Amino acid sequence: MKTDALEIYSDASNAAIIRHPSRKFPGMLIQGDTLNSLSVMAANALANAEPDSDLWHDVKELADDLQARVDFYAKVMREHGLELPF
Repeated sequence: MKTDALEIYSDASNAAIIRHPSRKFPGMLIQGDTLNSLSVMAANALANAEPDSDLWHDVKELADDLQARVDFYAKVMREHGLELPF
């Protein structure tokens, strides 16, 4: 883990807007439990989409991307001995 200064434009709950020093534009911080919930919603939408339709392919890409982010989040949390919030 490292510590670095961040620019905080909003610290609203579940909608923090921050800029990392190495990035040109700010990003939105999504809490781990919210990220997991978004991933579950995308997986549910995929399960209900018409197989092999354009919508199915778009939702599949979204679901896969969100799940990869949840997996990475969980990996980093484990590496640092932190408990998952979901």
